[in-house]
Amino acid sequence: MNELLLQVPVIGMEVEQFLLLLITALAGGAFGAAIGALPAFIFTGFVVFLGEGINILQSQISELDAIPAGELAAGITGVIGFGAITGPHIAFAGGVAASAYAGKKYPEMNPADGGYHFGKDITYAFGTKPDILAVGAIFGVIGMLFTQVANGLFINVLEMTPPTDFIAVSVFATAFLARPVFGYPIVGKPAGDGLLDMSPFERGEDHPKADSDEEHAGRPATEPWLPHQYKWSGVTVIGLVGGILGGYIWLQTGSIFLGYAISAISLLFLNLGVEKIPVTHHITLLGAVGAVVIDPVAGSVVALLAGGVLGALSGLVGEVTQRMFYSHSGTHVDPPAMAIAIMMLAVGILGILGVLPNAGYL
Repeated sequence: MNELLLQVPVIGMEVEQFLLLLITALAGGAFGAAIGALPAFIFTGFVVFLGEGINILQSQISELDAIPAGELAAGITGVIGFGAITGPHIAFAGGVAASAYAGKKYPEMNPADGGYHFGKDITYAFGTKPDILAVGAIFGVIGMLFTQVANGLFINVLEMTPPTDFIAVSVFATAFLARPVFGYPIVGKPAGDGLLDMSPFERGEDHPKADSDEEHAGRPATEPWLPHQYKWSGVTVIGLVGGILGGYIWLQTGSIFLGYAISAISLLFLNLGVEKIPVTHHITLLGAVGAVVIDPVAGSVVALLAGGVLGALSGLVGEVTQRMFYSHSGTHVDPPAMAIAIMMLAVGILGILGVLPNAGYL
């Protein structure tokens, strides 16, 4: 028997298919480092938008009946958008790790005059520097392997639906891994009264080592993930708004991921320097999920309201995680990914227990 026809244990994938994915993940992670983590994620939004748009078009035009419903879009959304080319667990994760590495190795690259630690700059494109691209490639593969093994364990070994979104888990797991690998504290020491306290930032306090250590020069004592989106009231309001919009998009189109894609695309303006653009992909995604799980039992109006509630909860969970795990160390650990993973774990468990009629996109 041809060895390439054998399957990779746990993952349940033919060796040849796995090698294709492995090699592409190396390139995808390096691609994320080359163009920067945030630009790579914006590309995720464009690709998913394309895939979901084709899926909607395909479902509406009878002439495309020769193509099984959803098959063409799945190839774009799943294999490319959430796959080895622009998948957040590969391209974005590779870019995040590259920034963490460069923050220690090449602080002179930092274009900012003071500000946050360079290891948190996920907008920075590292171009063609080989060692930085190699870091992105390695972490892209780690992200791919984590996701494939985790999903494969539940699907092929335990024979059950994965209980959460392992792409999201992989995004923040690889970011946490980068911290000790490149010499950062895993959580960091808070400057205020506990991990959730953002008041040192509000008072304009400098990092304790700002005067004695060039690496920390100009850094705030506490670094909120989004200086324009961290107050509880504002996060709740944008969560309600984004959740309702995500739910409505699903109700009208049947696409869970279209709102997510629009939110990701909107970050192009944030990347270009437009002030106060909110980050909402974890909100619109959970808004769509809220509508998906409530519509079968309560109808569209209640489903829309449920989308707003889940959107607000996801925004608040993201804010809690950023205060705990982003603000006090020197690299990016993604609050939206943590929010999606936690919220989908709750949805997945409630779906398994029969409390909810389904588990959303899981």
